[in-house]
Formats: sequence, structure tokens, C-alpha cells
Amino acid sequence: MKFRLVTTTAMMATLALAGCATTSPGYGPSSGSSAPYPSSSSSSCYDCGTVTRIETVARGGSAPNATGAVLGGIVGAVAGRKIADNQTDSEGRKNTATAAGAVAGAVAGNAIQNRVQASATYNVYVRMNDGRTVTVTQSDLGGIREGSYVSVSGGRANLR
Repeated sequence: MKFRLVTTTAMMATLALAGCATTSPGYGPSSGSSAPYPSSSSSSCYDCGTVTRIETVARGGSAPNATGAVLGGIVGAVAGRKIADNQTDSEGRKNTATAAGAVAGAVAGNAIQNRVQASATYNVYVRMNDGRTVTVTQSDLGGIREGSYVSVSGGRANLR
């Protein structure tokens, strides 16, 4: 009877300790962190790795804010004058069309510049399975975050 109690207790303790084991495949310490290692089936992927950092890089930030409005105004004025030259002989109507084209072009140029400057690109840094570090620049992340496991192909990082 005592032997059965000891055996049962030992078996239950073994099962409890086995559930606490930290040596499950695919996990282990990585440079002091507890980030998961890729599993053995994904380690054969030459173009796969883990995202270590993502930087936001603004596009078109070097142009002054008024550049789009000024260039749009010039193009609009020229286009308005050209259309008026073909449609009327009146100098007053030509001047009005030139001014209207300049205003419309300035508004459009400003809107275009704001849209371009609001667009951002991202530098995605990936530590590949073989230890290399690869940086790709892309305009959208598609759900990628730091720590995501990705494949790099065609100059883009894609979730795996």
C-alpha cells in the first residue's frame, strides 16, 4: 500500500515538473531576451528572419511648404492664359482666366504637396536566420511589427 502511494506521488510530481520545463522546441534565451527562436522547419528558410527595428522615414520633407502652391500657381496661370487665348479675344477675359488658373493651380499644388509629404516610408531592419542583418525600405508595413517573423523577397519584408 505504501509502495503504491509513493509511486503515485512520484509519478504526479514528474508530470507536474514536465509541464514546467522550459526546453520546448522553438524557444530559448536570445541575447538575454526571451524572444522565440524560429522553429527548426523555418530555420532552413534562407530569406527569413525577425524584425529588430522599424524606422519611419518621411518622404518629400526637404521642400518648403509653399513650393507646391507656387509651382501649382505658375502652371495654373499658364494653362488658364493658354485656354483663354484659344477661346476669346477680350484682354479682360484673358486676365481673369489667368488669375483663376493661378488660384486653382495654387490650391491643387498645395494639396498635392501635402499628400506627398504626409506619405511615409519605413526602413525595416531584419535579423536573418543566418545572422545577417538586412534593411528594406517599403511604403506600407502590412501588419509587420518589431519581433515579427518575416521573409524578405523582392526588396520587401512580408509576414510569414
